[in-house]
Amino acid sequence: MGVPTPQKDSMKSTWRTWDRSQWNRHQWACELLGVQPTDLNRDVPVHAKTDKMSYLPHWEGHKWVLIHACWPIVVHQLHVWYTGRNLGAISVFLFYTFAFKLNAIREIRMLRELGHRYGFLDGDKHERDQIPDQSVSKVFHSLFSTSTVRPMLATFVAYRTSQTPSTMSWWIPVEVGLYAVILDFIFYWYHRCMHDIDGLWKYHRTHHLTKHPNPLLAIYADTEQEIFDIAIVPLMTWGTLKLMGFPMGFYDWWLCHQYIVFTELWGHSGLRLLVTPPTTATPLLKLFDAELITEDHDLHHRKGWKKSHNYGKQTRLWDRMFGTCHERYESIPANIDWNSAAALPLF
Repeated sequence: MGVPTPQKDSMKSTWRTWDRSQWNRHQWACELLGVQPTDLNRDVPVHAKTDKMSYLPHWEGHKWVLIHACWPIVVHQLHVWYTGRNLGAISVFLFYTFAFKLNAIREIRMLRELGHRYGFLDGDKHERDQIPDQSVSKVFHSLFSTSTVRPMLATFVAYRTSQTPSTMSWWIPVEVGLYAVILDFIFYWYHRCMHDIDGLWKYHRTHHLTKHPNPLLAIYADTEQEIFDIAIVPLMTWGTLKLMGFPMGFYDWWLCHQYIVFTELWGHSGLRLLVTPPTTATPLLKLFDAELITEDHDLHHRKGWKKSHNYGKQTRLWDRMFGTCHERYESIPANIDWNSAAALPLF
């Protein structure tokens, strides 16, 4: 099959059925890495909106994030013990960038498997969007940029060779929770302004071309939005915590990044599971009924356009506080099967 002429703003995705000799290097990269959101040769369960839904125990998310976030820190510390010296900034940047990419690929592949097991939200009405034919290279570049720039920021802003992993701050549990809440406050208003202000909407509309997103479309946006999402919002959050007196050293920020990216990818997966982001701020969020679930951001894409709702991407705290929550359809208490707990494969 030949390659069709791409159309601007089209979300049509047929490239995986083309003659593979027509594929470009980014299409081959998606195939070889196994990061497509679904497998074309496997069925995806389809559920009515009133069907029971399994849930993911909160500790499962913490376990997954901590194991994947800590393995590079452990390797780093072993190097220090073995050689008697710390890694230089360039080596740290390269190593943690590799670890960031590997962890993200691992999560995307895990989400694909869970999708084939549990299905997706609104699956009785629409399949999950795939990577658009004309945007495979753009999506690949965006994901590559995210997994490169964030470790680069952490390295060149916060890394000190005098600080080894064994000197990590005991404030990390507090920092992880506050990082998500503060980042979400900054993101909430920046995100809401892009919806409410005509002059800014033009930078955000590309991200909303997907109504049923998948993890690879988490950063599918115009360049201006990508700069804010990838770098400016995390940097502002780090700076805020530093001004509040928290250490926020390199290893602290690395752990915070890993918690954030876990939720960013999961929040665009549309998985039909009751899942709340793993965060140490959970007791606070429960107090205000402000825990985010997967359906919240899914509804933001599906139901929102210019004037929208569910602007938060890590919590529901600021949507709750500023009156922009949207009712949930499938992830309601009556639909949850508390006898059906999901588990995350670690390897």
